[in-house]
Amino acid sequence: MRIDIITVLPELLKSPFEASILKRAIEKGLVEVHMHNLRDFTDRSYNQVDDYQFGGGAGMVLMIEPIDKCISTLKAERAYDEVIYMTPDGTTLNQKTANSLSLCKNIIILCGHYKGVDQRVRDLLITKEISVGDYVLSGGELGAAIVCDAVIRLIPGVLNNETSALTDSFQDGLLAPPVYTRPSDYKGMKVPDVLLSGNFPKIEEWREEAAQKRTEELRPDLLE
Repeated sequence: MRIDIITVLPELLKSPFEASILKRAIEKGLVEVHMHNLRDFTDRSYNQVDDYQFGGGAGMVLMIEPIDKCISTLKAERAYDEVIYMTPDGTTLNQKTANSLSLCKNIIILCGHYKGVDQRVRDLLITKEISVGDYVLSGGELGAAIVCDAVIRLIPGVLNNETSALTDSFQDGLLAPPVYTRPSDYKGMKVPDVLLSGNFPKIEEWREEAAQKRTEELRPDLLE
């Protein structure tokens, strides 16, 4: 998989890809992540990529021209499955979307900034709009990092145990059940006996029931 991220703040995005699972995925050659500074695609003085919005109002808007140039340059080199725009009013990211994106070969992620992008960018160039929650960030960079993390960990070979991702919360529409490790008794708080029994059918039954109960208590909306 190749992910191209278009941003006005590439330095903000470097850290997540220089550690942990994402770094290992890149080093294994399982994914390529490339940052593209939008300011490299403008001919305006001072590398300007934003301007005042027509009709007045507070806040600057990213212009269509440098975005179009950047996306067109990338598309001239390869085909893309999705061109994603990170925006608070997009479809909220969920596991189903992450699963779908993990099957893509090439994707572009455009990070919004300021008051967003010229609407014509969304109308003409974007194929999917994603939000990471009902709140506003200073830009789309952190949201883009979240999307990348959620997607990349699903690529075969990224996790040491490939079944791990299949048992995550939301994969089956439920939250994950509680998990425990050593010691089995800590200050009187004991691990459920069934998990120590070695009876794996019973353990799986317990986990299914615990996942159902946890979901009913914490996220009943998932069961609707």
